[in-house]
Amino acid sequence: MSEVAGDLGTGRASVGAVLDFAWDAGVFTATDAMAQTSLTRSTAIEAIDTLVSLGVLHELPNAREAGSYRSGRPARRFTLASDLGVVVGMDAGDTHLAVTVADPLERTLVHHRTDLDPTHSPDERRAVILAQLQQALDEAGASPDAVLAICVGVAAPVNRDGVSPPHPLGFWERTNPQLAHALTGLAPVVEVKNDALLAAVAEGSDPRGAAIGCRDYVALLAGERFGGGVVVDGQLLHGAHGGVGEGVVFDHIIGVGSAFGLGPALQTRVREALAEGEIPAEGPTGQLAAARRIDPRAVLDLAASGDPDAALVVDRVGRTLARIVGVLGSMYDPAKVIICGAVAESIEPVLAAARGILPAQLHLPAPELVASALGAEVVSLGAVATARRAARERAVPQRAVQRLAAR
Repeated sequence: MSEVAGDLGTGRASVGAVLDFAWDAGVFTATDAMAQTSLTRSTAIEAIDTLVSLGVLHELPNAREAGSYRSGRPARRFTLASDLGVVVGMDAGDTHLAVTVADPLERTLVHHRTDLDPTHSPDERRAVILAQLQQALDEAGASPDAVLAICVGVAAPVNRDGVSPPHPLGFWERTNPQLAHALTGLAPVVEVKNDALLAAVAEGSDPRGAAIGCRDYVALLAGERFGGGVVVDGQLLHGAHGGVGEGVVFDHIIGVGSAFGLGPALQTRVREALAEGEIPAEGPTGQLAAARRIDPRAVLDLAASGDPDAALVVDRVGRTLARIVGVLGSMYDPAKVIICGAVAESIEPVLAAARGILPAQLHLPAPELVASALGAEVVSLGAVATARRAARERAVPQRAVQRLAAR
């Protein structure tokens, strides 16, 4: 239960306890609330009535009015108000922007995904993000005061104030163009987070997540660049500047040499193998190199179908991945390393190659290496989950306190 929730009703924690219970309860009665909160009947009813009067709970028709009454006094029924507001989750990657407007419980109201121009200045990028946010809110029919919480994932380390440290080439300042400041005032709670950290949130909270029930794991965003969201003993690791899991470390690892992800690695290995005469130019894999940009999925599909040239490339990328996972395993001792992002849906041939040599990369037991089932939306899902948690623990209790004070 949040501290703010405990302040409801002139300091009575009973109101906060009932509010916390209501988020997961669906339709409930006072008896249900008593059983889960250990409150007496009179205290539970008083707390429920307070929340109803504040517009946080809605009272539903009783059993008789709903047509299910059989005998005895019909119980009053309640549920969390459906008009509490909306939450927003955004994935502001280097070259894409996804905006999701959702209710605080489970429904997605609007989801947009569009390209971002990586040559934009920070000011231009910020303007596009704010415009796309407003467009999504307008489409959802959400008024400005309906927004409870906003969470944005960016491809940069982010400290606890939503600020990214300076980057030698200005990349972090561009991918996080002072978004925390720009979004202040648009919602009671605004959070800017590293995208890999939000991927870790999604893997541990979404019903399809690979880390459900796991307390020690790394969610490794591995498409264009490597970045890890790290969970140890059930806690997300952050760091002084939000840099835990930052991929720049792989620039300095022998056998890896770059923070670029599995997509670029597959392209590079195809061109290297072709240049060294290890695969023929006329073969299916060699022909891919004629394109300006090699589609990594095409290489993976060829490997999965048994093409020996693609298998050679995939084996080499698998060795690189094994080295990366070995470093993560030695640093954080995870039970699982989850490969996340759009590349995950076709990455199994690389994972199979990596698993064969992974145990030799570290002295600890090797982590389980798996592909995410959450696809390209993994960061968006984590952002929405984080915004929902902020609405539950902070925004809705704060609004209830404000309404109580305004009586």
